[in-house]
Amino acid sequence: MSNENKPGSAWRTLSNREIYDNPWIRVEEHRVINPSGGENQYGKVCFKSFAVAILALEGDADEHTYLVGQERYTLGRYSWEIPMGGAPLGSSALQSAQRELKEETGLNAGRWREVMQLDISNSVTDEYGVVFHARDLDQGETQFEETEDISIRRLPFADALGMALKGEITDALSVAAILHYAYECQQGSTRNEL
Repeated sequence: MSNENKPGSAWRTLSNREIYDNPWIRVEEHRVINPSGGENQYGKVCFKSFAVAILALEGDADEHTYLVGQERYTLGRYSWEIPMGGAPLGSSALQSAQRELKEETGLNAGRWREVMQLDISNSVTDEYGVVFHARDLDQGETQFEETEDISIRRLPFADALGMALKGEITDALSVAAILHYAYECQQGSTRNEL
């Protein structure tokens, strides 16, 4: 949702124009008056989808979870992440998360809980993400997309937390989801899941 020209907004849009468009993103160039009264050019990446991310948790003593690894073209390096993907704007976040978990890990989950929504990189984009916990896991077959060459890693949640804290997991949604769950565990509130 755009904050442009809303009452009380510190920013004022003078003009904007589309400079690039493809099936996934649109890039706009905005001329604005900033909160200090100066005129600036501002680039904005508008996503045509939102992100869904899933922290899949087994009910065993070690709370095993799942990471997926793949080379990220935009980063030029390998990345370990929780299962995630894109969902078309206006679609069901839960149904999209269920699809992504199945595609990337082969897992189906009997219980789901939305735990957070976040802005992914709010200085240049309007993309947001929705994070779920998934429980009562049942293993099936993966359904990778043609662009995906994914490795799947099952590990105790404590190991995933360690990877996030040591910078071995750098994806923002993954780190946020893992730290959020660690906090819930510390507070003793994880058993209130659906």
